[in-house]
Amino acid sequence: MFSTQLFSRGMLALLLLAFAAPVFAQSFRVQCPPVTTLHPTPPATNPNPAGGSVKCQQIGGGDGYATMGDGTQTYLFAFGPLSGLVDIVHGLPGTEPASVFNQVSTGVGIGDPSPSTTFNGAVGLTPDPDSVPPNQLTGHVDPRPIMDVGVMNGNMPAPTMAIDEDDEFFLTLTNVGMIMRPDLFEQHTVHFHGYPNASAFYDGVPDASVAINIGGSFTYYYLAPDAGTYFWHCHITPPEHLQMGMVGQIYVRPRQNRVASGTLYAGLVAQQTDLRTKCGGDILCSSPLPPVNSTTHVNNKAGTPTLYAYNDGDGSTAYDVEYPVQIHGFDPNFHFVGMTFNPEPFTDMKDKHFLLNGRSYPDTVNPNAMHTPAADGTEHFSQPLPTIINIPVGGKALLRISDLDVSEFQTLASLGIPMHVIGVNARLLRDLSGNDLTYNTNSITLGGGESIDVILDASDTTRYPAGRVYYLYTPNLDHLSNDAENFGGLMTEVHICNSVNPNTKSCA
Repeated sequence: MFSTQLFSRGMLALLLLAFAAPVFAQSFRVQCPPVTTLHPTPPATNPNPAGGSVKCQQIGGGDGYATMGDGTQTYLFAFGPLSGLVDIVHGLPGTEPASVFNQVSTGVGIGDPSPSTTFNGAVGLTPDPDSVPPNQLTGHVDPRPIMDVGVMNGNMPAPTMAIDEDDEFFLTLTNVGMIMRPDLFEQHTVHFHGYPNASAFYDGVPDASVAINIGGSFTYYYLAPDAGTYFWHCHITPPEHLQMGMVGQIYVRPRQNRVASGTLYAGLVAQQTDLRTKCGGDILCSSPLPPVNSTTHVNNKAGTPTLYAYNDGDGSTAYDVEYPVQIHGFDPNFHFVGMTFNPEPFTDMKDKHFLLNGRSYPDTVNPNAMHTPAADGTEHFSQPLPTIINIPVGGKALLRISDLDVSEFQTLASLGIPMHVIGVNARLLRDLSGNDLTYNTNSITLGGGESIDVILDASDTTRYPAGRVYYLYTPNLDHLSNDAENFGGLMTEVHICNSVNPNTKSCA
């Protein structure tokens, strides 16, 4: 261990020296324009609030460790956050508006595993001394804080991203290198699985786009597609990098969220005045609007404006709280080999750790961000996203479930509260005539590369009173384990609360 630490620190020192040389001074950059041609004014002054805005995020590609349910520290190839640190520590998406992303900070809680980080902007962003006039924010960065924060800072799952329809999304990937495997000169990319990109250049498949070398940055550009739950991963040797942990979730919120206001009926009237969300245009509605006197329906049990999973046109996908749930599995032998030598035994790959948002039960119901010691003994965030489902009494929870397992089909069952399946693979379940194809079930099964949107409806307060606890679990009994240890794996709890804090999603 001692020699490994010295070698790792030596490699880090060499990397930093390389970045200090003038020829490499601009190898790390970020990009987040406050205004664009499509969004010529900031959101605060935008006369068209339904027109989206500019959103940005920075991530680092490298390695790290995660703690499994049996206490095993497992090595990762992983993505880690380099922006939105406060939100990510609290289990929220790290995607930020340009006004937040383009901030300069003197310190970002380097090496601090507690939620005391107070900076959501881009790590390393600094005034450009060569700009005209000098010291403007041009995307110029200082590589030192990027390396200090990004090295051995892999997260499982990768940082969550969330955007709105009509947004322009600028995503910067910075390759900080794999400190535990300095013999690997691994490139990384971001591929949005099932996400319709306008240009193959930003698709992340290296055959048709680009791959990012160690010591380099690349900013992907996307126009937000249709609403739904998508996911993303590295597309360099995908079976290896996905198994090792380079997977994350992105979801797109519908335009309908921005036109709803007041009571349910008033919100639906607003939907029908916007050509992009009214019934009969691109939106095929499956049920009629409620009568005018339906004004007693409370907008949202979480105390926030009514939210929808899709542009449904009739309010049928309304929910109160939402939770991303990423299913994954780890083969501990594969990860051990990945930390030491290549090639890995692909044909013998078999998952033994089964994960919801990077955690096995009972860690899934731990509301705090988990952290893991790295090889040099310092603590790093590893699994920031809990999987506990808190539903306000009388409310509904949207579960954005994605499966990024590379070797197993996975099943999740709801014990007590039926699952109302409303979308599959980022598509609302309606046929071309607008007929409702949503359905109720007690379990769903996914293969790797699939997503399902499920609503847990606890609006019947007689059946689901405050204080009740239900379970979301897998009926595959061999997946309710942490390697050789029983009673773990794919399971979490669903709590019915008197109220839910809209910021932390904790019971209040």
